[in-house]
Amino acid sequence: MADDVTSPPPNGDEGGRIIEEPIGEALSRRYLAYALSTITSRALPDVRDGLKPVHRRVLYAMRRLNLSPDAAFKKSAKVVGDVMGTFHPHGDQAIYDALVRLAQDFNSRYPLVDGQGNFGNIDGDNPAAMRYTESRLTKAAEALLEGIDEDAVDFRPNYDGSDDEPAVLPAAFPNLLANGASGIAVGMATNIPPHNAAELIDACLFMIENKQASLDDILKIIPGPDFPTGGEIVEPAEAIREAYATGRGGFRLRARWSVEELGRGMWRIVVSEIPYQVQKSKLVAQLADLIETRKSPLLGDVRDESAETIRLVLEPKSRTIEPAVMMESLFKLTDLETRIPLNLNVLDAQHAPRVMGLMEALQAFLDHRRDVLKRRSAFRLAKIAARLDVLAGLLIVYLNLDEVIRIIRNEDDPKPVLIKRFTLNEVQAEAILNTRLRQLRKLEEMEIRREDAALREEQKGLEALLNDNRKQWKKIGEELKETRKIFGPDTAWGKRRAALGAAPEGAAEISVEAFVARDPVTVVLSEKGWIRALKGHVDDLDATKFKEGDHAAFAVHAQTTDKIIFFASDGRAFTLEAHKLPGGRGAGEPIRLMIELEERHAIIAMFAFEEGARRLLAGDEGYGFVVKDEELLSTRKAGKQVLNVGEGRACVAAPAAGDRVAVIGENRKLLVFKADELPEMSRGKGVKLQSYKDGGLSDAVLFFAADGLSWIDSAGRVRAVPEWKDYVAKRATSGRIAPRGFSRSGKFKDALG
Repeated sequence: MADDVTSPPPNGDEGGRIIEEPIGEALSRRYLAYALSTITSRALPDVRDGLKPVHRRVLYAMRRLNLSPDAAFKKSAKVVGDVMGTFHPHGDQAIYDALVRLAQDFNSRYPLVDGQGNFGNIDGDNPAAMRYTESRLTKAAEALLEGIDEDAVDFRPNYDGSDDEPAVLPAAFPNLLANGASGIAVGMATNIPPHNAAELIDACLFMIENKQASLDDILKIIPGPDFPTGGEIVEPAEAIREAYATGRGGFRLRARWSVEELGRGMWRIVVSEIPYQVQKSKLVAQLADLIETRKSPLLGDVRDESAETIRLVLEPKSRTIEPAVMMESLFKLTDLETRIPLNLNVLDAQHAPRVMGLMEALQAFLDHRRDVLKRRSAFRLAKIAARLDVLAGLLIVYLNLDEVIRIIRNEDDPKPVLIKRFTLNEVQAEAILNTRLRQLRKLEEMEIRREDAALREEQKGLEALLNDNRKQWKKIGEELKETRKIFGPDTAWGKRRAALGAAPEGAAEISVEAFVARDPVTVVLSEKGWIRALKGHVDDLDATKFKEGDHAAFAVHAQTTDKIIFFASDGRAFTLEAHKLPGGRGAGEPIRLMIELEERHAIIAMFAFEEGARRLLAGDEGYGFVVKDEELLSTRKAGKQVLNVGEGRACVAAPAAGDRVAVIGENRKLLVFKADELPEMSRGKGVKLQSYKDGGLSDAVLFFAADGLSWIDSAGRVRAVPEWKDYVAKRATSGRIAPRGFSRSGKFKDALG
């Protein structure tokens, strides 16, 4: 039977394992332990080798399996099984995902795993199962592991104490910045873009040679990140410097493109490199969606002609369009331009998380290399001392060869006799007894003496190295120069892939709408919220088809270049561009897919934006003000809050053209006052238009005194309000009962708005 912590303890012991503790303290302690485990053992990389535990364990396990760059491939399933069984007691899929990422050349600037088989692609296709793929280490991974058998780093027990694993790898190059990293922990995250390893090593060499090196000096060597998929970095130099100084910032990265001339003035754009971590298939879908929804008036067609290299073909709608203008519009609308964040949050040498700047991260790597050098040197000195001790014993063999042979032949246990006769130690005696007969030749003595001299010379050099800081840094520089040969400009990895440039200012300022053809349309919004744009200016909507039970609510004559403003009952204004609205075929699309409007609210007015025009906005509580059309424009899907309606609803959005204001309440009382009594505001509640004992505001309209007050019935006929001057009073008064024959709906306009 399973243990039950709440069951009474045996032998009547009332103490047992039941602990009374405030739940808040218990939860906080356990959550803190979980948070620390996530931060240190899962999400954040180590600044010294740039690896998270799972990646470090994968590489070390592959090394133990002798999967060197020159060895034969082995099944990935074997690697995953070895990692899971010995070092990483988590799911096999998580381990395989980590291994796959190390092998993907479009994700890792310097892949640490050489994969054979389907390891996924830049389109976002999944890799094959681990039983089908094979893997081995790359030369970059070999450089990270170099010296691990020479006591270069600390080892710690694995999860069950049956084996040991490295706490960090020796790391012959700054892998943290070379390959980058990303991760989310509890309360913190990290995001480090990849860089060019040759540039990083050059920067390290400069820092070794110039102790007073500044960030500006380093930025001349490392101008910015270097992404495996290339692209063009268009972040300003000042922003890049600030990001590297603080460890926080970002980089704008654009696709690389060129113009292909087709003759007769025709051309097309070819995209050859896309931004880092953007899936090509999703990018193509984005571009196709822009064409389908008419959100990009400049793009005519998109084709994916990629094979071994990326080739996206973008065709313009018109050859009169400037290529730079079209690309600027696509950079704004798609992932052809992305922002790569920088958050250099890492674990330092003491395993504490903190944000570092570029120079601090490079110095941490150099300090690690110095520790590795000193430990490897001390390890080598110990090996030399042991070998010299053995050589001293072997020399005795050659000086007393006959006596040694006699003792070995005649004694049952020659070891203690040898130790006593020649004053040897255990190791020397064992080495003599293990010497083969064919090694007992005259030349062997000479070889031993030469080896002894060479080892003593090496010993002297290592002791001098450990006692001289300058020699240590010089040695580190030599090792870095040797490692640089793997990543040099003449190698497949070495050449910088991401270019550095600047976004063209002129093209960015040109409005895309300037290239939209100006055609007349009639924008129709139905009662159930379906919107469409009919070609031409349609006055009679009787022939227009709607969904069953639906009818037209608003119809506005506009141009395809116009912005259509929608005013809702919650006091918010929304803006949609006429050329992006669905066409007249079918019933259109629900407007609530285009704007964020709650079901309990509705559109109360729809009109085309007119520069300099003004609107009277009012709510059913009787408050309102005049606003310019410019204040109603919004680029957000959530719109713009203009009229504060409190617990009420907005009910009026009328053109503010006139010198008189007429308002009528739900109590059918009519009031007329001068328009200059209304304030012009950009947003707010406004002033009181009319007072009510019961009900609220029904409608309001502006008119010119010279023209008189009128209203429009449901048949579209204009009906005058006789003796409207009898209803003139001060704003915020209650008014008088409307004349006989006035609209029963209490509205000044019953026809379509």
